[in-house]
Amino acid sequence: MIRKLWPYTRGCRRWIALGVICSGSEAVFELLLPLVMADIVGTGIPAGDTNYILTRGCLMVVMALVSMALGVSAAFLSSQAGQGFGANLRQAQYDRVQAYSFRNIEKFSTASLVTRLTNDCNMMQMTLMMSMRLLVRAPVMLVSALVLAVSISLKLSRVFLAALPLLLVMILLVIRRVSPLFSVFQERTDGVNLVVQENLSAVRVVKSFVREDYEEKKFQERNDALRQISEKAFGFVVINMPLMMLITYGTIIAVMWYGTPLVQAGELDVALLSTFFTYITQVLMSLMMVSMMMMMLTRSVACGKRIVEVLEEEPDIRDTGSGLQVRDGSVDFDHVFFKYNPEAGAWNLQDIDLHIPSGATVGVLGATGSAKSTLVQLIPRLYEASEGTVRVGGRPVGDYSLENLRNACAMVLQKNTLFSGTIRENLLWGDENASDQELEAACEAACAMEFIRRMPAGLDTDLGQGGVNVSGGQKQRLCIARAILKKPRVLILDDSTSAVDTATDAKIRAAFRSQLPDTTKIIIAQRVVSIMDADLIVVMDDGRIAETGTHRELMEKSEIYRDVYQSQQEGAEIHG
Repeated sequence: MIRKLWPYTRGCRRWIALGVICSGSEAVFELLLPLVMADIVGTGIPAGDTNYILTRGCLMVVMALVSMALGVSAAFLSSQAGQGFGANLRQAQYDRVQAYSFRNIEKFSTASLVTRLTNDCNMMQMTLMMSMRLLVRAPVMLVSALVLAVSISLKLSRVFLAALPLLLVMILLVIRRVSPLFSVFQERTDGVNLVVQENLSAVRVVKSFVREDYEEKKFQERNDALRQISEKAFGFVVINMPLMMLITYGTIIAVMWYGTPLVQAGELDVALLSTFFTYITQVLMSLMMVSMMMMMLTRSVACGKRIVEVLEEEPDIRDTGSGLQVRDGSVDFDHVFFKYNPEAGAWNLQDIDLHIPSGATVGVLGATGSAKSTLVQLIPRLYEASEGTVRVGGRPVGDYSLENLRNACAMVLQKNTLFSGTIRENLLWGDENASDQELEAACEAACAMEFIRRMPAGLDTDLGQGGVNVSGGQKQRLCIARAILKKPRVLILDDSTSAVDTATDAKIRAAFRSQLPDTTKIIIAQRVVSIMDADLIVVMDDGRIAETGTHRELMEKSEIYRDVYQSQQEGAEIHG
């Protein structure tokens, strides 16, 4: 785990090195203070030498100040190193997620990724901070105090040396018991975050269906499960502390019991016995600090494994293309097969052989689950074809860099997504250098300008989180305008006009024909009227191309197309 995460300490390794030195030096100065005190008690006070006492006292003050300065420096340096380490881990995970294909992202829930980027990273940076302090300080204190205690009295040292195995065995037993519990703890944290995320993002649905009680019960179940595992895990940690204190104070009492006869017999000085108590306490407290760190490390290992899972997940799609630019909008599927799960027996797309000339308008129609969306997502390499070749501009999509390919393909997905901010800021995703005239022209083409003009601040109207201040149809039109601003070679609309009326749909399609004559338009639609004037219509059925042709041709030869058209016409007549 350390080997895998060590590269992410870049930029803060000097802070780690300096912090370790400061922590170790602080411990050394603290260990020397009792020796100076013993010197004052054993030599200065019996002799009544005031000058000697003052000199040694001043030395103690200086040592205490140096120790304090080292402690403050160690705390500052560990904080710098921990925050830098945490920031590097978050950035590395975020960058890796951005490189994922859709297939990679589907392996992790959104809530789990959020937890790994926040909670788990916070745990790792806290572990580094505490390790720089305690895992350096405690061993130095333990070894040094042990050596000094043995040098004072070997006989008394045997007493607390017998207590060390008890402490070590207890620590190992607790760690062995707690380790698997922390892994479950992190998983259940994911579960709580998932419920919160779903509930807040779909709060309008929850309220419209009056399902608040159901959601509260679901959250309570996940929250109780998290509470139970946390009580179980941290219960062992809590029990660990009083048991260690019992052994510690029991050892001190034993030292007093066996030390008193040694003092009475003159074998041991009272001042040295006092110093011995200090060192034995430091030895045992150091072991307690090590125990606390082992508890923290056990939890951090669980968090570290989850972070490494994200970092080591290999992107399903490799960006191995060159700087080649897409020449035109022609799209070719040469006997393409695709499945989401490589281990699955059935194909999601089977033997797709389709050739679309540049500038053509293509409609795609089919029942739900016929793989219409899957088909078009292979064009910008959101998924990779399992077999066969997908070509854009006459070249296999793998020949282009992902940036060049996706810049040439604008896609409006089924789920329309707007980001918090203004209309202008969302539209500039299409072209960050677009002028107001270009923004307005794109909005006119998408029939969005009509409602933008009615808004109080026009293009500078704030949309709220996820575009909550606009309707579904308005959101679709803004997403279409954003795609138009890219001036793409290929424009893909994945059922992106389902929430607009047929008249507006017709206006948008007319604007495509007049303003994007050289752009290939691929339109997935449920309404036949939205694609009946297309140059080519593709009818999908269970992952295959059932038929292709114009509206007239398909009415004659395609039973699927004819049934869909007639059912929609009958429905329109009934509602008309």
